[in-house]
Amino acid sequence: MTVMESRRGTSLIDLIMALGILALLFSGIYLVYFSVLDAIVNVELRASASSVLNQEIEVIRNLPYGSVGTVGGIPAGLIPAEQSVPYGTRTFFITTTVRNIDDPFDGTLGGSPNDTSPADYKLISLEVSCPTCQRFVPLFFTTTVSPKNLESAGSDGSIFINVFNADGVGVPGASVHIMNASVTPSIDLTDVTNASGVLQLVGVPTSTQSYSLEISKENYSRDQTYPLGAPGNPNPLTPHATVAAGEVTNVSFAIDRTSQLTVRTSDYLCAPVPSMNFSVAGAKIIGTPDVLKFSTTSATGATGTKVFSGFEWDTYGVTLNEAAYDVAGTTPFSPLTINPSSTVDFRFVLQPADADALLLSVKNAASGVAISNATITVSRAGFETVVRSGEASVGETNWSGGAYTAQSGQVDPDSVPGSVRLLANASGTYPAGPEWLESKTIDLGGSSSVLQKFSFLGSLPPAAGPDSVTFQLAANNDDMSWNFIGPDGTGGTAYTGTAFDPIPALDGNRYVRYRVYLKTADGTVTPTLDSVTLAFSGNCVPPGQAIISGLLAATYDIQVEAQGYQVATSTASVAGAFQSAQISLSP
Repeated sequence: MTVMESRRGTSLIDLIMALGILALLFSGIYLVYFSVLDAIVNVELRASASSVLNQEIEVIRNLPYGSVGTVGGIPAGLIPAEQSVPYGTRTFFITTTVRNIDDPFDGTLGGSPNDTSPADYKLISLEVSCPTCQRFVPLFFTTTVSPKNLESAGSDGSIFINVFNADGVGVPGASVHIMNASVTPSIDLTDVTNASGVLQLVGVPTSTQSYSLEISKENYSRDQTYPLGAPGNPNPLTPHATVAAGEVTNVSFAIDRTSQLTVRTSDYLCAPVPSMNFSVAGAKIIGTPDVLKFSTTSATGATGTKVFSGFEWDTYGVTLNEAAYDVAGTTPFSPLTINPSSTVDFRFVLQPADADALLLSVKNAASGVAISNATITVSRAGFETVVRSGEASVGETNWSGGAYTAQSGQVDPDSVPGSVRLLANASGTYPAGPEWLESKTIDLGGSSSVLQKFSFLGSLPPAAGPDSVTFQLAANNDDMSWNFIGPDGTGGTAYTGTAFDPIPALDGNRYVRYRVYLKTADGTVTPTLDSVTLAFSGNCVPPGQAIISGLLAATYDIQVEAQGYQVATSTASVAGAFQSAQISLSP
């Protein structure tokens, strides 16, 4: 019995292995069969394409030399630039290019010696393709044709088209569309630049300011010539080209890879401000007086964002067109430079409009880079205020009605709305404390926040003793983990004074809370907290900028100081409308 079971098991394994071998064998045969079949079909297709190509070549050979050219092309002729040819059950497509060639054997146009009849012979290129055929590789054929007799003096000219990028390097494969309806036959052809970014057209019919040239390439900007007297641009800097007999017309164009621009509108805390109208204008001029190549108006959407694709490299001014808002700064400064093949974010930081607001921007005089942490003093007779560039502030002035997270139980935020004080007991005296109140979460808008200064206003009765109001701070990026610390980085100390610089350990966090401690050495008095202000820099705080609101119409003196720079002074006139000024600092 044991022997029989062993034999049955061995036979099953052998059967499985045999089936596997057969499957591999037949799979190989199947693949070889269809590979051979595919090769046969491809050979038949290429044979058919060769026959189509030979037929077209025979047609060209039987044309008079003067008719060898493409319809609407240079040189003009009877050959269609593109045509479909049915052959058997397939339809093939033939693309033909004919160009006059200036052979250096007898000199070149404008060279030494100068060839005044540069159209020495014609170069013909043909391509046969079959878009509906699988894995068909197009066939290419190139030949030349020459006139039967010696060349005669011609009355045509030449156009040499140079296409380069932002760095002045030639752009190969750029599409050149040439049109001229004023010559007979009319010209409408498209060709591409060579490896050096040049397209040379020889034997071009003469015409005055009638050759329209349009340059393009996929994912590149565009450039072109313009007609004289056209509405909106009557005096173009690059008019349609002129071709004179025996002369070379050189025309240059600049194109490069396009970029993406995203415009955002938000407040200091990165909260979107939707549906804001703005305009964008480039610096490139295509006509006089000052006809811009690019200018548009648009608006941000419901998320405070507008994305532009296909932007040409240039310097762009971006302007807000909203009367209800002031620009509290931009990131980066406007105008901004967009380089080829780049992705650029531009942000308007907005606040409700104030009739007399002054936006100050501080930048490096040499590089134009924004300078943050500069101290800006704005003053006039009887008035002075000090702000710092690249900082914004948030604050709280009322904790009544539960506008806080928690408290120790002996704190009173309600009896005097807008103030926090110790809670008096039944006898009217105050606990010694310390008692505390924990604020709600303050959202700074992003994880790149840096806490610059914490300050408060309140009443500190001398009888309450020193440090009757102190603070601890906590910060995180999850709005959950709250570890309140003092200036030594632990929970064992607290910040004192009416203003202090939070320690760097709190930086790089989006969410902040504070805990205020109140105590008194005299039960008959209590300290009070009236307002809290937290100055910070962050994701949506414009670097190097500061806005001052609520000014009176007057002329103000401005003094700017920053570490490592010379002190700069300026003036600004505020006259019942939003104003802006730039101050440049020299190292």
